[in-house]
Amino acid sequence: MLDHLLSRITPIVGRILALNAVVLLLQQTLVTSPAVTAWLRFDPAVAFTRPWTFLTYMAVHGGLFHLLANSLALAVFGPSVERRMGSTTFLLFYLYCGLGAAIFSLVLSAVLPIAPFVGASGAVLGVAMAFAMHNPDAELMIFPIPVPIKARVLIMIIAGIDVFGALVGGNSGIAHTAHLGGLAFGWLFFRAQRLGRATDAPRFPPMRPRVPVVAGRDEEVEELSYDAAPASRNPAPRQTPPPPDPAVLEAAELDRLLDKIGASGIDSLTASERAFLDGVSRRRRGS
Repeated sequence: MLDHLLSRITPIVGRILALNAVVLLLQQTLVTSPAVTAWLRFDPAVAFTRPWTFLTYMAVHGGLFHLLANSLALAVFGPSVERRMGSTTFLLFYLYCGLGAAIFSLVLSAVLPIAPFVGASGAVLGVAMAFAMHNPDAELMIFPIPVPIKARVLIMIIAGIDVFGALVGGNSGIAHTAHLGGLAFGWLFFRAQRLGRATDAPRFPPMRPRVPVVAGRDEEVEELSYDAAPASRNPAPRQTPPPPDPAVLEAAELDRLLDKIGASGIDSLTASERAFLDGVSRRRRGS
């Protein structure tokens, strides 16, 4: 199982895992002074005097178990999200969720006692939220639960635990508010995208060809308009209408799919519709 997990690691996920491991190794060997950890951790009480800690706290962990838990979660959820987003966007999203976790904790420190904290949990849970948004019905096995859990249900369970922990956990040593901040900012990222598509997406009028309709083997359906003249008693023989131009039909289907993407996003396309777009793209590139 471990070999399979490692084989799925994507570039940015691998670099984050390596960075966190190296930082912990330095903490445990060469840079053992608690003052260094205090200089890098996020403390809401002194956050504005140490602005670098809004990001540096993500690379510092409280021990090997803390690092392993975050690394395992990132290795499970991260590769799928990175492949979907692309490496650059994924890295920015990871940092955005980590920054959001710190900001969320800073805001809540006005009403809740929040101790200084370290660790990538907020950023990792933001990535887990992205995974659940992309794959809500994906089933996951979580030790020691003996049955698979859907991704969206898992996220709701984690959020519930962290809400409870933030309210009554006290000094448990777990940064529940950072967890909630990572989840919240991850959700807001996708919510903002959906709102943007709904309000700003251009609407294109459909361009669908009119195709003649045949009522039966020996019958023709006469197309009438409101200003059409009465049919003569001896109408001229009708010519069989030419078959629809394949290029026109293709353009009409392409226009329909662009309409659909503008209204609901590219994720709304079916597999056959995606295949159609890929085929059109290849033909127009001359491949």
